[in-house]
Amino acid sequence: MRWLLRSLCWFGLLGSAAAWDGGAVAVQSLDARALRTLHLDLLGRPPLATEVEHSSGKQLAEVVDAIVGEPEFWSRWFEEQLYYFLLVNNFRPQSERMSALPADLASSKVDVREAVHLIALSANFDQRNPGADTFVTVVMEQLLGLQVQKNARELEIGKHLYDGGEGTFLGARGNSQADVVRIAVRHKGFSAHFIGREYERFVHARADPKELAYSATEFAKDPGVYTNLVKRWLNSEAYRARLEKRLPLENRLFVCSLFVDLLGRVPTEAEAEPMRQALDGLSDPAPLRSVLVRMMIDSGRVPVEKRSDITDPAGWVRARFTRFYGRSPSESELATFVAAFNEPECRPQTILCALLSSPEYQLY
Repeated sequence: MRWLLRSLCWFGLLGSAAAWDGGAVAVQSLDARALRTLHLDLLGRPPLATEVEHSSGKQLAEVVDAIVGEPEFWSRWFEEQLYYFLLVNNFRPQSERMSALPADLASSKVDVREAVHLIALSANFDQRNPGADTFVTVVMEQLLGLQVQKNARELEIGKHLYDGGEGTFLGARGNSQADVVRIAVRHKGFSAHFIGREYERFVHARADPKELAYSATEFAKDPGVYTNLVKRWLNSEAYRARLEKRLPLENRLFVCSLFVDLLGRVPTEAEAEPMRQALDGLSDPAPLRSVLVRMMIDSGRVPVEKRSDITDPAGWVRARFTRFYGRSPSESELATFVAAFNEPECRPQTILCALLSSPEYQLY
């Protein structure tokens, strides 16, 4: 296997990730690459095989409408908020109330502002940010985007409320830790900061000041417009520009992509979290990613055709390129992989390992 990986590297197929950046995509009707990128942006995973079959060639707006607001969209939203507030590992909320939030969002029992409010009121948020100084600082920074160094007086007032004292924090009266959160979530700065970071999460670029102001004003009046805002962002020229470039795949997305691409399903939390934690603990996770690829492929759980059953190696390679990269192989790439496949020592698993260890697979 090592000789094949080295030879593929010599052909440039496992070279620098920079070689794969750029390249325009068809955005009027979604091609395989745009469809993969959209699912990763919205759901944190590539499309399932049935979704590819159902959505390929459809308009961007059609697919966006079909995803935004659905239960899995809200599950992804909830996970993103937990990660943003660093409520992971031992700090991950386990209460029934927190676990029910995605379903409550999907059924409109709560809106996103209420959901953030509940997250910040949770015991896990308090445990993650113990003490008046840490708690109020995090509330001001992560809910409002304020720099506490420039708002030292408000920080002191907030700490006073946290300890049960009466005071006017950010223009509103309160006397408890819960009031610190309530006042922050209801403050006008919450809408601007929340909408700004959500726009960047989806579009991967800062919002135009006019768009940000307009969206934040709409949201402040009625948080229920959130899904309409997301749809508008994803149908904008800014998101079309996002689809024309590839960005590094975060560790969480990489782990989920492996399971979807190799096993055809989303990993369970018990499967994904140990892998995500191991990767997050490294300054350069690339070597471990390659190890995880090989471990999964050699685990016996991945359904791979027998070499003797693959009667059309070129077609098999093309299908893997489309699935993993969202594009067809070039003539030289196809020739290289087919030649490698025809070597007696080569197994289909070796080809899979080479494709999934490529820097191109680390981008989306």
